Amino acid sequence: MATDKSAPLWERLERPAPAPRQTLSPQRIAMAAVAVADAEGLEAITMRRLATELGVAPMAPYRYVSGKDDLLELMVDHVYAGMRLPSGLGWRESLHALAVGTRELMLKHRWLAQLPPQAKLALTPSRMAVAEQSLIALDGLGLDPDMMMGIFRSVDAYVQGAMSYDSAVDEFMSEQSLSSGDELRTELAPLMAWHMRTGHYPTYEHYLRTATRKDDRQWQFDLGLNCLLDGIAARLNI
Repeated sequence: MATDKSAPLWERLERPAPAPRQTLSPQRIAMAAVAVADAEGLEAITMRRLATELGVAPMAPYRYVSGKDDLLELMVDHVYAGMRLPSGLGWRESLHALAVGTRELMLKHRWLAQLPPQAKLALTPSRMAVAEQSLIALDGLGLDPDMMMGIFRSVDAYVQGAMSYDSAVDEFMSEQSLSSGDELRTELAPLMAWHMRTGHYPTYEHYLRTATRKDDRQWQFDLGLNCLLDGIAARLNI
C-alpha cells in the first residue's frame, strides 16, 4: 500500500497492495470498527483497540488508513454499501425510500448521528452511489440541477435532523438511567412546570395535556416526511 497520505483515502485504496497475501483488508478493518462502534459507541474506537480486535500489530491498520479520520470514512462507506433504492419507482416513492432507508441505517448504527463534521460530509463511494440514485429519480422532471440537488439535500437534512434529535434524547436518557418517555417527562417535570406556570405557553401546555403520540417516533417521522414531500410536490407541481 502506498504511503502518499496526501492522496484521498479512496484513491490510495485502489492502488495494488505490495504483497499477494494480506492479513488485513479495508473491509475487515471497517467491519471490526463498525462492530465496536455499534456495541460501545464512537468513543471506543481507537487505532490500538482496532488492532486488538483484528489480532494484528498496533501499526498494521496504518497500511490502509492514516488515522481515525480515514477509519471513520471506511466505516461510513461500509454501512452505506448495502443501501440501495428500489428501481422503477417515481420520484416521490424513491425519496421516501431514501428517507426510510437512511433512518433504518441510523437506527441500526446509532453512532452515525454522532459523527464529527468531516466524517458526516465524507464523500465515500457508497454514499455517492446513494446520492446518484436519488438524483436519477429526479432526473427527467424538468428540474434544473440546482433544484434536483436542493430536493435531495432537503430530504437528507430532514432525516439527519430527526435522527440527531432522537440521538440526543436517547443519550440523555441513558446518562440519567431513564427507560421510557414517562420517566423522561418525570425527570423534566420541575423545569417544565415552571415554564407552564408563567402562562406564556398555553398551546404547548395543551399539547402536554392532550397529545397521545409523544413517544411514537415512527409516526412523528412519517408525518414530517410526508409533509415535506407534499410541499415539494405542490411547490414544483411534480
